Amino acid sequence: VELLPEARGLIESGALGHLVTLNADGSPQVTCVWVGLDGDEIVSGHLPENQQKLKNVRRDPRVTLSIEGVKVQPPGLKQYLVVHGRARLEPGGAPELLQRLANVYLGPDVKFPPMDNPPPGTVLRIEIDRIGGVGPWSEG
Repeated sequence: VELLPEARGLIESGALGHLVTLNADGSPQVTCVWVGLDGDEIVSGHLPENQQKLKNVRRDPRVTLSIEGVKVQPPGLKQYLVVHGRARLEPGGAPELLQRLANVYLGPDVKFPPMDNPPPGTVLRIEIDRIGGVGPWSEG
């Protein structure tokens, strides 16, 4: 799926992503994450290895991510992007990604994670299957 420039802009705008993964019993689990892009994949960084979202992705890679925008579309709805895809976990690289994202979410002079020698963590990568929501990415 090709991301339109407007969708890419929203993903990289500093708006929180709402990541939905599936618990073992099939119920949804949602958490807010910082998101960015690496090529055509949506990425987020995670330091603790035992987070529920990571356990869920290891078992079932299907995920949904929503991001709320600020622009109002005719006939008066605020933009939002919904991404359906498959996630995979990549060991390492989380501190570097979190620092890059912290510059977007918190400001250019922030050190994140706020610790010396953080663990390598995990990068969650979402390969996009389809896009929905309200915005130029859903028109037509």
